[in-house]
Amino acid sequence: MARVPSAGMTFMERRPLDQLAVMKAFCRIVERGSFARAAEDLGVSPALLSRDTKRLERRLGCTLLHRTTRRMSLTEPGRLYYEECRRLLEELEWVEDRVREGSRRVAGRLRINAPHSFGMTVLSPRLPGFLERYPEVELSLALDDRVVDMVESGFDLSIRIRAALPDSGLIARRLGTVDQRLFASPAYLAARGVPRTPEALADHRLIGYLLADDPGQWCLEGPEGRTSVPVAPSLEVGSSLMLRDMLIAGQGIGTLPDFISATEEAEGRLVRVLPSHALPARHIFAVTASRLGTDARTLAFLDYLREALAPAA
Repeated sequence: MARVPSAGMTFMERRPLDQLAVMKAFCRIVERGSFARAAEDLGVSPALLSRDTKRLERRLGCTLLHRTTRRMSLTEPGRLYYEECRRLLEELEWVEDRVREGSRRVAGRLRINAPHSFGMTVLSPRLPGFLERYPEVELSLALDDRVVDMVESGFDLSIRIRAALPDSGLIARRLGTVDQRLFASPAYLAARGVPRTPEALADHRLIGYLLADDPGQWCLEGPEGRTSVPVAPSLEVGSSLMLRDMLIAGQGIGTLPDFISATEEAEGRLVRVLPSHALPARHIFAVTASRLGTDARTLAFLDYLREALAPAA
């Protein structure tokens, strides 16, 4: 049952004791042999230390210090309390040093979540370099095109590719921008013709992406502004890598991000459709639970990824 303060108690006597602060103060009083010297070290008044010590003694139900005008000495309960406080404070300091050291050391397990296609095409070739640079990091990489609750799932870092992120308690750092365009294979265009306007797409086989923000339409930005193209796909897939393979196989026209399309376009397996049009740009975000809580291994991966994604000079 909570103790009800008496009406005659002062505000200072009614305020709750900060147990850790009182333990530290008591140890300092004992080690300095004086309330005045301890108060000077701690930046408080001797009267406050004296009041808190008396309140501590009342709470413990025993006398900890014998005080006279000329000297101060520990009682047996006081010696026991001092020794145990000293031990606990040293253990706490050791724990804090370990945590502080661990937060600066690039080591330990790093749990990352990323979209499957981005992980396979962008992260996979770059991970060996990161692991060679930081050999004490144990990496766990989960690939999933759906947005997961990174906190509930225990991830330190989540890579998300979105036009924008909703407001949340998470911290997002933008690492780069993704260009998205329409593609088809040379064989498909030779057989079905090349569409010259967004409206002409209605006469073609379209391949949809099931996890698009709006699978039912493509918003194309071109010289005449933005055009919404209804999408009634003959084929829908939930993987950008499978979509790429279907396009290369001549199954229709579809959208791809540049980190998937660049190699295929450069080697002639895919051709841009409506090259003056593009879907709205999307951004690569690195999401963490908090800025202050980001440890050294997470920051090292962020710096490495930012460096790896930087455009060549």
